[in-house]
Amino acid sequence: MYRFEIHHVNKPLEGEVDISGAKNAVLAVMAAALLADGVSEITNVPHLKDMKTMSDVLRVIGCRISGEAHTLKIDTRGADHLEAPYELVKTMRASFYVLGPLVARFGRCRVSLPGGCAWGPRPVDLHLKGLEALGAKINLTRGYVEATCDGRLPGGNFNFPISSVGATVNVLMAATLAKGVSVLQNAALEPEIDNLVDFLISMGAKIQGRGTRTLTVQGVESLRPGKGFTIPDRIEAGTFLCGAAITRGCVKVNKIIPEHIASTLDAFREMGCKVDVGNDWAQVDARNTELKPISISTLPFPGFPTDMQAPLMATLVSVPGNSLIQDTVYNDRFKHVAELQRLGADIQINGNTATIKGGTKLEGTDIMGSDLRATAGLVLAALISEGESTVSRVYHLDRGYEDFEAKMAKLGAVVIRHSDDEDAALAAAAEEQ
Repeated sequence: MYRFEIHHVNKPLEGEVDISGAKNAVLAVMAAALLADGVSEITNVPHLKDMKTMSDVLRVIGCRISGEAHTLKIDTRGADHLEAPYELVKTMRASFYVLGPLVARFGRCRVSLPGGCAWGPRPVDLHLKGLEALGAKINLTRGYVEATCDGRLPGGNFNFPISSVGATVNVLMAATLAKGVSVLQNAALEPEIDNLVDFLISMGAKIQGRGTRTLTVQGVESLRPGKGFTIPDRIEAGTFLCGAAITRGCVKVNKIIPEHIASTLDAFREMGCKVDVGNDWAQVDARNTELKPISISTLPFPGFPTDMQAPLMATLVSVPGNSLIQDTVYNDRFKHVAELQRLGADIQINGNTATIKGGTKLEGTDIMGSDLRATAGLVLAALISEGESTVSRVYHLDRGYEDFEAKMAKLGAVVIRHSDDEDAALAAAAEEQ
């Protein structure tokens, strides 16, 4: 187990960081490799805990995983164990993405119901209903989903009642190997879906409607191994830009796709930050600026992302006045609020809306991460807290931020990783003396 020791920043964060590939995009593409027999290749892959977890899932199925630097190769020629066990799937929700490819290619599979971050009811019913619309037979038994079909999936039409990235990923992948034409309506618009579509097309899939709410898929009999480049992580980019705003500094993020973070940049502009944008970079400058409170609601893309809610809330704690954040995507994604309050933040929760009375002085203390983005938000708040803070359970953060401490250090922050094993060894040594 690891924790962060974080010291109050004596000067604003300033500098540039390169943004890594998006873990949410990679996870979908890794699952998509199961649709073909052979070796698929993915580039710009971040070194993250979630990549290891998905690799372990694929290895259990029978794949061979290799790679160097930021390239990943997935060899599916040995994929014959058509089960994803609870021990792995419970640790990461995206492991459930193997369901669609397995039933589409092999006609059967058994996949555990998922786990992941401990917040909110996030059912998989849309995944299952979508696969049923394509002709899969679904049986739930003792915590597992058993999916079967006679030969190839017939294909069909499905209208997602709400926008769901995960369900769109699973159903879209399955549709590529269905017999007929499948029409998916109200599909998610997130950039990670476009990234998946590009990879599937590289495999020979016939998909129309990229970047729209309606995806029309002409199923093919088989697919070939694919090659894909991972888009940059828009949430990582937004998090480091929050570092500029919360410390009244100036941070430039490189290797991004600016339109992917347009709503986040709009939030910074509304706060009063100076925002500059180039072809593959963006910069937020909050130096010598009196920031203003804002009201914002999270929405599916292209709206303000729910994954940016916690980092933005931490930032708004530093802004005098009353700000409002309404999370319309996940109603109870507020576990970080209690930890921010431990630092001295004045935040009130009413249903799915948080009222942040910003400008209060924060004092460093021991706080605990509850999920990936919450932990990132706590680190940001700790940076402006007087004294020293300790953030535990940083394994959450390790799921989605590559080289986090090094990137923070490049901007001028002091974020030191400690291991509980190190503490135990030091304690044992002290007792022996």
